[in-house]
Amino acid sequence: MSRTTITTANSKRSALLLVRHHANLLIVSLLLTFASASNSFLTFQTHHRHHHRPDRLSHLRLLSQSSTRMMATTTSPQSGDVVSVTYNLQPNGDFVPNPLFDDGRVTFVLHGGNYLPALHQLVSEMKPGETQTVTMDAGYGEPREELKAKVPIDSSGISKNDLKVGLELFLSNGMKCRVVDLDDDDETFTIDANHPLAGATYTADVTLQGYEAGPSEEQFVFHTEPVAGAKFDVLTIALGCFWGGELAYMRVPGVVGTSVGYTQGDMENPTYQQVCSGTTGHTEAIQVIFDPSIVSYDELVKIGMERLGESRNLLNQVGNDRGTQYRHGVYYHNLEQMAIAKSVIESYGDKCVTECKEVMKFFKAEDYHQQYLLKGGQSAKKNAKEVIRCYG
Repeated sequence: MSRTTITTANSKRSALLLVRHHANLLIVSLLLTFASASNSFLTFQTHHRHHHRPDRLSHLRLLSQSSTRMMATTTSPQSGDVVSVTYNLQPNGDFVPNPLFDDGRVTFVLHGGNYLPALHQLVSEMKPGETQTVTMDAGYGEPREELKAKVPIDSSGISKNDLKVGLELFLSNGMKCRVVDLDDDDETFTIDANHPLAGATYTADVTLQGYEAGPSEEQFVFHTEPVAGAKFDVLTIALGCFWGGELAYMRVPGVVGTSVGYTQGDMENPTYQQVCSGTTGHTEAIQVIFDPSIVSYDELVKIGMERLGESRNLLNQVGNDRGTQYRHGVYYHNLEQMAIAKSVIESYGDKCVTECKEVMKFFKAEDYHQQYLLKGGQSAKKNAKEVIRCYG
């Protein structure tokens, strides 16, 4: 990696700028950091497509709340339980939201992603039948002055002719920023990494209707027979890059939780970088928790196989992503799942090379990979039909 460093005086901010082309669009990436010294540096480098995107939804917090309890003698749900909630969101002020998930009556794995993180936080402290009225941050955080910075034009790699107020740039960690001022000295421009909706809030009425135990630990590993009496089941499947596949499953009615991670490998707790090296044996995979009374294992496997398209016939490759870490497969948790998965895979003919193997230990990927495309602004509403863009 080549690197050029330029020192500028009287600044406590450093900006990392990157210029790359994708789909004929010029994307300029800047990573703002805040140094403790009085000098700063400007650096140019390349980065991988799986950049870190800060979770804009993770900033959600409850700003105020009131409650009405109807069943105060029962206990609150625990992480991993499947909760049923009725809620509505009313934007405050002139905030116009982009609806990315369902409201009304919803069912989801507590602390299992999807919906607003503040909703998970609130529900974990409620009891069945309890209603709370809350004001919550809409997910964009409060405006922060330290997320604004002046950038020297000459060192930015951007032509003066391309600069204009409103130009959207991307931080190298995935966060968006905008040019908000072309400074009078004609030598610098000002960027703002605050989201345009920073400071927006919702008012919500939330009722916890009830909850049930989610899948047991036994259901996440292999057993000859399905776990008796289980209300929910688990699918583990690999479809190449896990971002798009996870969002596709989040949109399926009956799916109550998803996570992405690494499976079928030899190393304990691998990092993304280690998996990408192709030396750990893992493949990027998706775990789906679902209600079989609404959607069957057979249907979910078919959804994955259809998403693969012609990549079903490519070994260690999905689309343009190549390597054993992108191999596709269905990893069954019991012999009943094995029979179903094999039947579906075989229906695509002899050219199909999707593997079908007993599930090995699944390691959850880093937090920033979880529900990545929802965090990037793509809809996870049930039955959503918008085309899934794999780069956020």
